[in-house]
Amino acid sequence: MEIQALKIKAAQIRMDLLTIIHRAKTGHTGGSLSNTDILTALYYEVMNIDPSNPKRADRDRFIASKGHSVESLWCVLADLGFFPKEELETYSQFGTRLIGHPNNKVPGIEMNTGALGHGLPISVGMALAAKRDGQSYRVFCLMGDGEQAEGSNWEAAMAGAHYKLDNLVGIIDRNGLQISGSTEDVMGLEPLEDKWAAFGWNVISVDGNDMEQLVRTFRSAPEVEGKPTLIVANTVKGKGVSFAENVPAWHHHVPNDEQLELALAELSATIDQLSQEGQVHRS
Repeated sequence: MEIQALKIKAAQIRMDLLTIIHRAKTGHTGGSLSNTDILTALYYEVMNIDPSNPKRADRDRFIASKGHSVESLWCVLADLGFFPKEELETYSQFGTRLIGHPNNKVPGIEMNTGALGHGLPISVGMALAAKRDGQSYRVFCLMGDGEQAEGSNWEAAMAGAHYKLDNLVGIIDRNGLQISGSTEDVMGLEPLEDKWAAFGWNVISVDGNDMEQLVRTFRSAPEVEGKPTLIVANTVKGKGVSFAENVPAWHHHVPNDEQLELALAELSATIDQLSQEGQVHRS
């Protein structure tokens, strides 16, 4: 897909995730909005996946360690055809497969995740298995920045470097906010890049809401042979909805009817603008 088309797709995914959160009256809105560009770049342009054969042996693996921000992932998987899009209407309803964290009863989900700090250790194991089995697939693990307070991440970081897992790509959704406020007030992380580099990872910092940067960076990993890659994706929590951006309360705030209408109108206007820009570019 062209970069402009990916941006439009990300806006459409944001509209979908807001709609299912509003319908279910539950969800993690801010983090799902901030990680949508990351997921769009990975799933529509970078990863080797096949919705018609989700268990194909050579598929790239994606682990959503920050599993509470699952709504964007559900919407991406449905849009790609891993399961019927109509099933999104059951999100967080009684008996649904589409619960509030990734659930491996759903095609396209590798592992149940959401207990923070568990995703990267799982990803290290998957990447190590690929190396030992002579497989070429890559493993992508999306973490939250608040999640960096979990010690298991740093044990996994040490192991990833020790085993020279250059088929492993860790991503931190660095939006600077967590449930109780700023990450730097709750548990300071800086200098975050230096810490990961000291653990033996090749560290890249990008604008996590810039589609072109994301696609280019994900495609190029690994840049350094024998080292796992850590991408610090600097994002805006609540991205795409002006009144939700950088507002801590939107971590798990559910939009009311009026807020949903306003948000969908903003995103629809964004799509219109991107479409016009694309037409101008092509002409």
